[in-house]
Amino acid sequence: MVKVGLTGGIGAGKSEVSRLLASYGAVIVDADKIAREVVEPGTPGLAAVVEEFGEDVLAPDGTLDRPKLGGIVFADPGKLKALNAIVHPLVGARSAELEASAGPDAVVVHDVPLLTENGLAPLYDLVVVIDATPGTRLDRLVRLRGMAEDEAKSRMAAQATREQRLAVADFVIDNDGPLEALEPQVREVWERLRGA
Repeated sequence: MVKVGLTGGIGAGKSEVSRLLASYGAVIVDADKIAREVVEPGTPGLAAVVEEFGEDVLAPDGTLDRPKLGGIVFADPGKLKALNAIVHPLVGARSAELEASAGPDAVVVHDVPLLTENGLAPLYDLVVVIDATPGTRLDRLVRLRGMAEDEAKSRMAAQATREQRLAVADFVIDNDGPLEALEPQVREVWERLRGA
């Protein structure tokens, strides 16, 4: 088994790279997806978030109001740290379960947005960083995700710098250009991962 950490700043294109790697045969362990699962209604994770931040972070249907919580935590590093202390251990435990269920010859790709910020690079055999300039990422967040520019900048500022991410990379995929330029780079990295 080859354990790969996949990371990049918000708006860099991790989802598209994960999709491509999965299509080649990688087992994807998506930390964002798991982070949503561990705070679904009825989970201990959601109960802990409500205890920490109050019932105002719940939507009328009892689910977590992620945009509201995001507005709170991305504006206050202390609150972000408190949220991470709740969610990260739950995500780590679920990720370990998924990895353990993959076969011995699998390439297991952990899609971890905060890999650099949380010093997780040593947990993986190799780290792949999806790189895009801050301007490109901001444009994608505003134009494609419909985020307000201030919110997008706040989320970007809460993450590691581009230089910090590149410093932990074994492979860098440049996603500053058009989508058609991405696939050949991802395929090349996949071939190298298969041979690792």
